[in-house]
Amino acid sequence: MNPAHPFTMPHSALPELIALEKIVGQGAPHLQARVVCEVSVAAGHRFPVYAIGLGTTDPQAPAVGFFGGVHGLERIGAQVVIAFLQNVVMRLRWDQTLHRQLEQVRLVFMPIVNPGGMWAATRANPRGVDLMRNAPVEAREKVPYLLGGQRLSAGLPWYRGRLGDPMEAESQALCDVVQSELLSRPFSLALDCHSGFGVSDRLWFPYAHTREPIAHLAELHALKDIFLQAHSHHPYIIEPQSAQYLAHGDLWDHLYLRARAEHPERSFLPLTLEMGSWLWIKKNPRQLFSRKGIFNPLIDHRQQRVLRRHLSLLDFLARAACSHAHWTPSPDTRDQRHADALAHWYGAQDTP
Repeated sequence: MNPAHPFTMPHSALPELIALEKIVGQGAPHLQARVVCEVSVAAGHRFPVYAIGLGTTDPQAPAVGFFGGVHGLERIGAQVVIAFLQNVVMRLRWDQTLHRQLEQVRLVFMPIVNPGGMWAATRANPRGVDLMRNAPVEAREKVPYLLGGQRLSAGLPWYRGRLGDPMEAESQALCDVVQSELLSRPFSLALDCHSGFGVSDRLWFPYAHTREPIAHLAELHALKDIFLQAHSHHPYIIEPQSAQYLAHGDLWDHLYLRARAEHPERSFLPLTLEMGSWLWIKKNPRQLFSRKGIFNPLIDHRQQRVLRRHLSLLDFLARAACSHAHWTPSPDTRDQRHADALAHWYGAQDTP
């Protein structure tokens, strides 16, 4: 891909896009980059939404996808994904172990899913739609008012879009990339990077539309175990999103349900990294007076620390996908693993 393209918005308006295109140029010819959709903003200007892949193209090989910038205000999510992509690209120059790893796994990046929202410093896209409330999934139980998704007005937060409308272009682009790059494979992982919830970093897994456990609870419990074995002092609370709140229209619920319906024999494990931005506010209360500061570290050394903090998680997920056959539960152990996971995350209950 040639990073010079006909999009009319000056890239100085979006430094993350400048950084991303520079990395794509540095990674050629190892990377396959494409524009999956275009986003229109003010005065007819447009931004590209990129999907970038590297590693094996073997359709039977595992894959892991890294996503960021779904909410435009949460720039740190995009920056974490871009930082990991840069880490991988720079290591390609000398790291033969990485080259051998990439012969067995596919890595996919969509660092800036919502460039229009990032440019405008809004959670929603330029049409006022919250992309994480935009999928055709209805919560089965009561959701928090507004927060769980609403169709009242694009002028209010957490707007889902009009009933019956197709998904927004950015939402559909993410789903198309996941469908082609991840759901087409026997095993895949996804990590979507966000910020803004609480003082702790959390790793959420579906569901958001119901408190029922997902079918791959045993695999997620096994993934948690190997992560704890390798990172005993990690900062994450690992839990189902439903432990905190329920919501309509969650993209990852939608994609997981699609995967289950179309290919129940395959394993697709989507995760959401929810970085606890309240901790940054606690350390720097003046951030409360900045809309960006509520969701992002504003002091440079703190931003660099956050980027370093999560690199090991993204690298771990790439390795875990590559070696999934060595840690996913066997048929003989899966029932017990599922029972252990139910007890750990949901308390004692019968398998649904």
